[in-house]
Amino acid sequence: MKNVVIIGAGPAGLTAAYELLREPGAYRVILLEESEQIGGISRTVRHNGNRMDIGGHRFFSKDDRVTAWWSDIFPTQGAPAMDDRLLGQSVSLAKGGPDPETSDEVMLSRRRVSRIYYRRRFFDYPVRMNASTLRNMGLPATVRAGMSYVAACAHKLPEDSLENFYVNRFGRTLYSMFFEGYTEKLWGRHPSEISADWGAQRVKGLSIRAIIKDMLRKLSGGKGEVETSLIESFLYPKYGPGQLWESVARRIAARGGEFLMGACVNGFQMDGDRIAAVEFMQGGKPRSLPADIVVSSMPVKDLVRGIPTAPQYAREIAEGLPYRDFVTVGLQVSHLAIRNRTKLKTLGGLVPDCWIYVQDPGVTMGRIQLFNNWSPYMVRDPEHTVWMGLEYFCAEGDAMWRMSDEEWVARAVGELIGMGVLDEATQPDDFHVERVKKAYPAYFDTYARMEELRAYLDGIGNLYCIGRNGQHRYNNMDHSMVTAFEAVRCIREGRTDKSAIWNVNTEKSYHEEKTA
Repeated sequence: MKNVVIIGAGPAGLTAAYELLREPGAYRVILLEESEQIGGISRTVRHNGNRMDIGGHRFFSKDDRVTAWWSDIFPTQGAPAMDDRLLGQSVSLAKGGPDPETSDEVMLSRRRVSRIYYRRRFFDYPVRMNASTLRNMGLPATVRAGMSYVAACAHKLPEDSLENFYVNRFGRTLYSMFFEGYTEKLWGRHPSEISADWGAQRVKGLSIRAIIKDMLRKLSGGKGEVETSLIESFLYPKYGPGQLWESVARRIAARGGEFLMGACVNGFQMDGDRIAAVEFMQGGKPRSLPADIVVSSMPVKDLVRGIPTAPQYAREIAEGLPYRDFVTVGLQVSHLAIRNRTKLKTLGGLVPDCWIYVQDPGVTMGRIQLFNNWSPYMVRDPEHTVWMGLEYFCAEGDAMWRMSDEEWVARAVGELIGMGVLDEATQPDDFHVERVKKAYPAYFDTYARMEELRAYLDGIGNLYCIGRNGQHRYNNMDHSMVTAFEAVRCIREGRTDKSAIWNVNTEKSYHEEKTA
């Protein structure tokens, strides 16, 4: 039996463990998790009867292996959820599926609504060229946007930066309104300093042309491919993403997998070009585990730091890899000042958005999550209260990161009042602040040399790098799972070529494009 040490109990590490243990008796699987929680950034945080989804996780994928895997863990609902039942609205149901009112291990079918909040007006996300957008922009801005887009089509810029990537697809006017400020807020860098790779990975086929194509497809009643940012529904666990990953962890344990929580990996014992043992701290004491195979989803920077034989060039690249951290401020209030003026029904007349992207200049808040709309079961009293998460992007250790919880709440409430989202003098009924390290691997600084680092890591014969931080790639949850699928395939088949693991989410079409 081979000893497999998996670093990280997020979606990638859990998927790898689950898949390896499908083959009884072949592997002893031990997962090392630095925190005391399962799920990584896909965890669900509990607070006084409310739940927070860290970052927001739509369960949607074009990869049928992933959707089948999710369905095997949690089947799709066969009866309406609480809010749909109370509002008397229909929703897609699975024949014979569980009733979310009586069963907990269930996937809900949820309506996807995301909008941009800009100068106290809502714009569709992504921006659509419809009557609402034109009315909100006004005639002069609309004309400028149209002329700018035509100019961008006629004179393409070299795609050597994220700025040029966006300008080529939307024109400079729309880029300035809806992409420039938000991107700089997210990354702490101007888009002209960021590699176009990020746009190629996260936006890919999305553009004004794709938006118009989607509008025409709907008008004609036809079928075709839909960009991920245009999908209109998704699946979601009743109690958030962490609920599913906690269930997966229980299944792993039932199959003999072992979890060591609070285990911070800090080094490796090498035997030539292989890892012989993984070193870590747990409970203030140094420990080590012998390893025949190591599957790593830990940040590449920390991974390379722990390899004593890593060459200088690899250390330089790893040390220069940037990350973006963030803070989520959970607020419970009785109501919002903004009203639901859409045709979509919601409990208490709440705006129907899952996410609201905040574009207003001078506002440090990045996004607003309305957990009521992700799942009514995430909220202690969804009929009478609003439970939301306010996301702020920062760097670990900077002035924002070091703010106290009370300072965070004061900032969040003040900005929401200034934006017109909350009434004057509103005070939250409850709050919770969650800090997340290395949430977003960034595409600047030494990222341009990532291929050199990848070649070095692939040369360590029994090391397999998976997941978002394991590959320093802004993967969605489903892509992290697929990297685990591919790693397990390489392990089982004894493959030395690991390119299939790294090639996940590098295709030219958008990663969640799906035939409608």
